[in-house]
Amino acid sequence: GPPVRCLIKSSPSNDHSRGGIRSRRGCWLVAVVDEEVAEEEDLEDGETEVHHRPKRGWIWNQFFVLEEHIGPDAQYVGKLHSNSDKGDGSVRYILSGEGAGSIFIINEVTGDIHATKSLDREKKSHYVLHAQAIDLNTNKPLEPESEFIIKVQDINDNAPKFPDGPFVTTVPEMAEVGTSVFQVTATDADDPTYGNSARVVYSVLHGQPYFSVDPKTGIIRTALTDMDREAREHYSVVIQAKDMAGQVGGLSGSTTVNITLTDVNDNPPKFPQKNYQVFVPESAQVGKPVGKIKANDDDIGINAEIKYSILNPEGAGMFSISTDKDTREGVIMLRKPLNYEKKKQYSLHISAENTHLDPRFSYLGSFKDDATLKITVGDVDEPPVFSMDYYIMEVYENAKVGTEVGAVTARDPDSKNSPVRYFIERREDKEVYFDIESISGVIRTTQLLDREDTPWHNITVMATEEDNPSLQSHVPVTVQVLDVNDNPPMINTEDEIIICESTRAGQVIQTITAVDKDDFANGKGFSFSFPGGVPANPNFTIKDNEDSTASIIARRRRFHRLTQELYELPVVVWDDGEPVLSSTSTLTLRVCSCQRGTRVKICQGEAFLSSAVLSTGALIAILLCVLILLAIVILFITLRRSKKEPLIISEEDIRENVVTYDDEGGGEEDTEAFDIIALRNPAAAEELKFRRDVRPECIRPWSSRRLARGRLSPSSLDIDEEMEVGEFIKQRVAEADQDTSVPPYDSLQTYAYEGQGSPAGSISSLGSAGAHSNLDYNSLDDWGPKFEKIAELYGEEVETASESTEKAESEKQT
Repeated sequence: GPPVRCLIKSSPSNDHSRGGIRSRRGCWLVAVVDEEVAEEEDLEDGETEVHHRPKRGWIWNQFFVLEEHIGPDAQYVGKLHSNSDKGDGSVRYILSGEGAGSIFIINEVTGDIHATKSLDREKKSHYVLHAQAIDLNTNKPLEPESEFIIKVQDINDNAPKFPDGPFVTTVPEMAEVGTSVFQVTATDADDPTYGNSARVVYSVLHGQPYFSVDPKTGIIRTALTDMDREAREHYSVVIQAKDMAGQVGGLSGSTTVNITLTDVNDNPPKFPQKNYQVFVPESAQVGKPVGKIKANDDDIGINAEIKYSILNPEGAGMFSISTDKDTREGVIMLRKPLNYEKKKQYSLHISAENTHLDPRFSYLGSFKDDATLKITVGDVDEPPVFSMDYYIMEVYENAKVGTEVGAVTARDPDSKNSPVRYFIERREDKEVYFDIESISGVIRTTQLLDREDTPWHNITVMATEEDNPSLQSHVPVTVQVLDVNDNPPMINTEDEIIICESTRAGQVIQTITAVDKDDFANGKGFSFSFPGGVPANPNFTIKDNEDSTASIIARRRRFHRLTQELYELPVVVWDDGEPVLSSTSTLTLRVCSCQRGTRVKICQGEAFLSSAVLSTGALIAILLCVLILLAIVILFITLRRSKKEPLIISEEDIRENVVTYDDEGGGEEDTEAFDIIALRNPAAAEELKFRRDVRPECIRPWSSRRLARGRLSPSSLDIDEEMEVGEFIKQRVAEADQDTSVPPYDSLQTYAYEGQGSPAGSISSLGSAGAHSNLDYNSLDDWGPKFEKIAELYGEEVETASESTEKAESEKQT
């Protein structure tokens, strides 16, 4: 354990009492309790000086207890003793604090401290306790309570550990000796300040002679030169950490470090063999792969990337090579078509080299390799080959049917030279003009040709081998139809020629030209004249300008539109083809009063009209505007006619209508002025519709008041009439609720009942006319059948009123 200093103090006299604690090291830890201690010091002059020190209390040091004690008895820790203890058993020692009574116990009489349990320093390294001496007689402390520490002394009971292992790391191959690879660190739970229990030393258990480790730092380094990844890539190195500085008896722990060598470009590409052969049929398509070649490279990744090249010009002209990124193969593709009959074999000199070089390994030589690839061209039965890629032939138009146009030739490129047969591809959408002889390849016409209709004909000729008709080849043939002079020239003037009234004699009126459908070779020059055998025209003459144009010249001084407005002038035109063709055209000349000061010959009347007449687009726009305005007017009139007054005047858009009538008249009968049944379902309305022109067979009691109003006094009215009106209104309400033919909105029905008991009579003219009018309504019968019904109604009403008056007077007399 750590070094312990024992301070032993003794009093000058042997009689002085002394107390202390004896440690396990055999030293006394003393608490001097002398009341006064005198120390003498010799002076230079021989005198002696005495020093007096005051009384001191307990001075405690650390107690030590060994961890992991496994003995049969409790481990002795130390002893407490007070100078006040005379040994008569009057002093009791008390221990308190961490672990007191459970881990640490004390003999209250002797003060001996023992540890009853095995302690682990790694869990708790020290305990803080308190000691006190008490007088048993007075039960009072003899000394103040003192604090001391019991420290658990470490032993080597924990082995080093690698908490993060195992480890994975890499190092480049071919690295120099001593290249740092990885560093490992072990931890030891023992006390690093006490002895060598936590002093760790590293060593390699497995992995030599390739790697080494620094004993103190744990840095792993390469220990062997030229470590080749291609020979061995993975290494498992076991590192041991041992405490006690590696001495015998120390504890150890180990971990594994998996080391992988990373690749460097230290291997050039190599072809497995120097000569290769491949067979390619001559029918191979251009741009398609025809073979593969591969050079091996022991490296990986970017260090194994290879670029292939064709070195000889002959091979590079016919073939190309590229690298497949996945397989690193050289893919050979055809650049030009092969022909077995021309060349049967090709030799390619191919090189392979790395694309990424490492200058550190340039001493190994060139990182490339060469090989030779021989390509053998295979013979294939090929279709016939035409002598030309395309043919252009000529034939004159109007040639006889069967005229030879030309011939095509094809041959079998194979060595057997099979006979060839010819055909023309037919298309349903094109008319057949040509045919071909299957053996000779001669093309002939099948009908007359017209250059003016179709100057060029494109056909496709197909050639097949007689022995193998499935092998076909095609060639385009263009036939040009040559021109013959079969169309007469025509004068190129369709409009009328204008003659101004002010034209003078000898003045050119118009220059005319001609057109010819034939080719320019048969119509490059035209001649003009009047027809032969016709008397000379007194008004006009024609002059051939000898440049395929002619001028019409006036022969007299003036022309008058009123005298003669139109003139017809026949003109003959010839071409200079073979044979010469001609045609006669009649020109129309119109006399006009031309505008002065202008070169444009436009009649004044026509000019005026042309300026006044609008364009077609303007006329269409005006017509559309007129039609739109007319449609708006018609729509507005239709809406005005079909517009109806609303049933209710309201500021809000609601579906409840109140019907209002400004009729002056009699009371509740006014509700019949508007028949709301017409707004309901037509079928239901038809069933509920009443006849307005027929009087009901019976008159309800309440209706009689309408006839008598204004004539009967209030006293003559029955008191039950008011109840009858109420019942009538309730009945109407019930009928309205149950009616399914009502319109889709609410309607208001109003029944005006004036009540009873008014001293004033009715102001209605309807009732008063029946009672007091002196008019004779029988005279209405003489007015004709139209007034017959009115006379009948008024006659009955007067009679009824008279009868009612007489009855009232008789009742009054009674």
